[in-house]
Amino acid sequence: MNQRFALLFAIAMLAAIGSMPAAIGADVTDVGYVDQAELASLPVFVNANRQLAGFKSRLDAQYNAQARRARSDAERQQVAMQFQQQLNDRQREIVGPLVSRAQLAIAAVSASRNVSVVVDKRIIIYGGQDITKDVEVVFSSNQAIAPPAATPPPAEIGFVDQSVLDGVPKVQTANSAMTQFEATQRQIYSARIAAAKTNNDKQALMTEYNKSVSDKQNQLLKPLVDQTKDATADVARKKHLMLIVDRADVIYGGVDITTDVQNELSK
Repeated sequence: MNQRFALLFAIAMLAAIGSMPAAIGADVTDVGYVDQAELASLPVFVNANRQLAGFKSRLDAQYNAQARRARSDAERQQVAMQFQQQLNDRQREIVGPLVSRAQLAIAAVSASRNVSVVVDKRIIIYGGQDITKDVEVVFSSNQAIAPPAATPPPAEIGFVDQSVLDGVPKVQTANSAMTQFEATQRQIYSARIAAAKTNNDKQALMTEYNKSVSDKQNQLLKPLVDQTKDATADVARKKHLMLIVDRADVIYGGVDITTDVQNELSK
């Protein structure tokens, strides 16, 4: 997602959550979290990533050699796509089974701890159950991990895939317009700053440039942020959800309201 819109979208999510009654006081004992950075530091993941890094290094050397022989940008792009596919395939081969096992471990621990949604530790400030150690134990065992026979009912926590919302036509249009505006202003002000005679003049021009970008951002993106906030809050209320987070922060469980919010934004 466009970095600027993503930041504003996150603010909108917090605002939408804050507008929902009794959200802070709600029972979140069925919410668990996993320290994904700690899982990634397990020897098996470290070794897998080392293998992948070595493969990528060799692949980069092969790509550079072929790219130099390419006779056009189109041919060079085709070569890049072929090598990227090789890297993706190798990643699935090396890391894929480990990720699948980790997901099964998280599901198994979640079922045993009566946890219905699991998020990444980095978004947790207070509350929730830390199931990281339990997941590590199950993951590191020599036994096959069977999917849980039953899972708890869905938690009152939903999520939105911001990358999907970024594909809404009016969001794409606004982001493109913002990118073009910034590029134009940067070109204009770069020339003016280069011609400025004093540091004070340069600083004044930088301040002027930043203000012009900020004003344009408020004009183009703030209305979308407000619409996103309202759409998310409306969908969350209808589905009786007390909290909405980004899809990237959800590891297991939760209620996906992306399509509902997307439909509201597309009206």
